[in-house]
Amino acid sequence: MSTPAAATPATPARPENTDSNTANTGASSAVEQRLAELGLTLPEVAAPVAAYVPAVISGNHVYTSGQLPFINGKLEATGKVSAGTEGTSDEPTVSPEAAKDYAAVCAVNALAAVKSVIGDLDRITRIVKVVGFVSSDPSFTGQPGVINGASELLGKVLGDAGQHARSAVGVSVLPLDSPVEVELIAEFA
Repeated sequence: MSTPAAATPATPARPENTDSNTANTGASSAVEQRLAELGLTLPEVAAPVAAYVPAVISGNHVYTSGQLPFINGKLEATGKVSAGTEGTSDEPTVSPEAAKDYAAVCAVNALAAVKSVIGDLDRITRIVKVVGFVSSDPSFTGQPGVINGASELLGKVLGDAGQHARSAVGVSVLPLDSPVEVELIAEFA
């Protein structure tokens, strides 16, 4: 098994958006200021890859679609998450540490999807639930550690409102052969 160089970028959890179309030239909310303090920029909402929308509102909750770890519109790594000592696949693999960073990127992308429908991330009163999917080598069992990347990021930027219920699920494959995917439910006022 090999880990392609693209699967372990130096800072995958820092999706600096340099797109000139980005409306986020400055932090417009306390949540975005905390993201900026972490060196993160809220990206444009990723375009759907099938027949769905990135987020919908129902009552006072936002449900996001699964978010992949797109950085500047590009999926930086593909393949299954593996500790490198198990499995016999010749497919590209992603280390658990890199996958954890990518889960944080997914969480930032999910926050962008939330903002797209409520306008201001400071309206979030609680992240109710996070569901994380990890494309896993058959013997990999570290899914919770990988999805901690999303959970820890949400805690850092939302404080107590970022504490949530969660599922971390191992799957055989994800869209576009992404190593991780994260969706969330956010309550807002």
